[in-house]
Amino acid sequence: MDFMDLLITWLIMSASFFILSKLPLGVEVDSLGTALISAAVFGVLNAVLQPIFLVLGFPVVVITLGLFMIVINAIIFGLAAWLVRGFYLRWGIWSALLGSIALGLINSILTHLLSA
Repeated sequence: MDFMDLLITWLIMSASFFILSKLPLGVEVDSLGTALISAAVFGVLNAVLQPIFLVLGFPVVVITLGLFMIVINAIIFGLAAWLVRGFYLRWGIWSALLGSIALGLINSILTHLLSA
């Protein structure tokens, strides 16, 4: 992945965060700048922590047929909200669960639309 692909992925993720903040899911992002920072922090946390959580929780992931990955993503989503000023989860873990699922859907849709 070259720098341009990384930049495009970051911008798409930032747009996804901004769109997500407009939906009634309890996820609040103060500004577009906060969405840019949130996307970067979420991406770094996802790259670093997800493999660790996946290895530690592997038996649970297998038993739940991968559904535990939603919980892992919600944890990383919540950690990003905790680290970034201006990125809030109104309903705590419920906002993190709904937000991480919606973020994946919105990000997939935007990536598909922009790659066509």
